[in-house]
Formats: sequence, C-alpha cells, structure tokens
Amino acid sequence: MSKKFLSIVSILVVLSFVLVACQAAAPAAEAPAAPAAEAPAAPAAEAPAKLKVFGAFATPIEEPWDGVIHAALQKAADAGEIEYTYQENIGYSGDMERVLREVCEQQKPNLIMGDAFGNEEAVRRVAKDFPEVAFAFGSGNGPSEPNVAVFDNWIHEPAYLMGMLAGGLTQTGKIGIVGAMPVPEVNRLVNAFIAGAKTQRPDVVVMVSFINSWFDPAAAKEAAIAMIDNGADVLYAERFGVIEAAAEKGLFAFGNMSDQNELAPDFVVTSAVWNMDPTVEYLIKQVAAGTFTAQDLKDFSMMGKGGASLASFHNTESKIPAELLAAVKAKEAEILSGMFRVDVDEAQPAGSN
Repeated sequence: MSKKFLSIVSILVVLSFVLVACQAAAPAAEAPAAPAAEAPAAPAAEAPAKLKVFGAFATPIEEPWDGVIHAALQKAADAGEIEYTYQENIGYSGDMERVLREVCEQQKPNLIMGDAFGNEEAVRRVAKDFPEVAFAFGSGNGPSEPNVAVFDNWIHEPAYLMGMLAGGLTQTGKIGIVGAMPVPEVNRLVNAFIAGAKTQRPDVVVMVSFINSWFDPAAAKEAAIAMIDNGADVLYAERFGVIEAAAEKGLFAFGNMSDQNELAPDFVVTSAVWNMDPTVEYLIKQVAAGTFTAQDLKDFSMMGKGGASLASFHNTESKIPAELLAAVKAKEAEILSGMFRVDVDEAQPAGSN
C-alpha cells in the first residue's frame, strides 16, 4: 500500500471525526410550544340589588308636604336608583304602627321615609323593633339611635322673600295667612313671611288663621274668604285650599311646599319650594354604603344646600314692580351666599300682626 493512499485515508478519517463533533455541538431544534390553555371566562358580575324604599304618608300625597317627599322618592325610582312602594292617607288613628310593622315584616325594606307628625310614638316604637331598617321621618323631635333620622321643611328663607313681595304688592295694606296649626314648623314660616312683608311696608297688617288640620282644603278656603272679606288682598297659602279662594276673588296668592302656579297661573306669584332631592340622594348613598346614622337632616332642606328655593314667577313677573323684584333678588343672593340669615322664630304668631 503506497504512502499516498495511506495519507488520503488518514485525511478522510480526520474529516469524519470533525463532522461528528460539529453535529454533536449543534443545538437541538426546539420542540414547538404547546398551545396555551385558554383561561376560563370570568362569571358575569351580578347587578347589585336596588335598595327597597317604602313611603309611609299620613295624608294623601295630594297634600304638598307628603307630596314633596313622594315626588323625590319617585324621581329616584324613575332613575333606577331604588325600588319604591308607598301607602298614602294612613291617618292618625293608630294605623301607622300597623302599616309599618306589616311592611317591615313582609317587604323587608332597607329604608322607610314618611312623616311622623301626629304619629311620633308609633314610628319610634316600630323602629326600635326593627333596628336593621333605616327610618327617616319628618318630625318636630330629634333623631334617636340607632336607626331614626329626622328632617323637616326649612323653607322659612323663601317664605321671607315671599313676604317681601307681598308687602310690596298689597294695595289695601292687609295680608292674610292660612296655616295648618300653631306648631314650630308652621310658625317659623308664618313669622318669616310677616318679617319679610314689614321690610317693604312697616305698617302692613298681617292676619293669621289656623285651621287645626294638616289637610282640609274646604276649611282653608273658608278661612281665606273670611280674610278677604276683612280687607286682605294678598294671601299666603300655607295650606292647600287658599289659592282657590284667591283665584275666585282675583287676588295674588303665594304657594307653599311646591311650585303651585298651575293651580291659578294668573294669580300665584311664586311659591316657597321644598326640594327633598338632596335629602333623598344623601340617604340613598348612606344606606347603600352601610353608613346610615341617626341624625338631623335639617341642612339638606335649606336654600344653601338646594333644599329650599323661591319658585319661578312664570307669567306674573311682569306684574311685579321692577324695584321690588330687584330688592327680592338681591336678598335671595345674600341668603345663598350666607351673608344674610333669616331668623328662625317658632313662637305662635298673633291673629293680627
């Protein structure tokens, strides 16, 4: 065997070893990744249950006091915020306690609102037996732990402004006010109206009559007619029924609780409006968050919080002297800015002031 042949064989052997070594050093091809398993779909979140709210009203909701509370609750229901049911005209002869107990046991509401005037003890007895239910009632008394909050209509500020208008509009120098009964929440409206009237006409005579009922339109109308016969040419309808008398006689009148212009568009100058929306909105948020507390909700019914206001003048504005209207609007601005405070006078007014 020649040396040349042996050299060729040796070269081939070396090359074969090099090829084997290179193949061993080459990285192995990565196996294709297994497809990632899909994450299970999250279950759809259930919509939170609406708060169940019940309205317990001693009078028909036609009566403006309870009507204002009902309107605010109905507005919240229409907006989808609450589930709302109510019973009106419960009265004062003992049915309030029965109705509230049945509602608590059968409907299990989260919140009950209404008026406790004339039914204070009944409301508080039931609330004590159902501490898991929030009670928020119109009341002349204070809150009580753990679950009774109170509110009231603090519309003495717009009543003062209406008094200014009445004092500037009267031709005879005599004004009439027909109220429900001489209790603090009515007295403060009457006294504020009188005070406002005397800023414009110090010698004005303001006659006051109480019908001793929260809702008796016939009695209120009769009392108003008696005042008209005695010379009154402007009337404050603290109770429902007075505006009808004013319209029949063609006299100016002022409404109460809600904008009552529609009752006599040509004669209702404006109204002292109670807006329960701020109170209702606050209570809904509190109960929904589990932070409801027994408290006096007074501030939410004041002008500064949007809970009270002077209604639109509608088509009567042109009948108000410009100077008088400017004075009233200036005073309204002072109240809203906190620069003027209407006195809260809850003493019983005299029959003639």
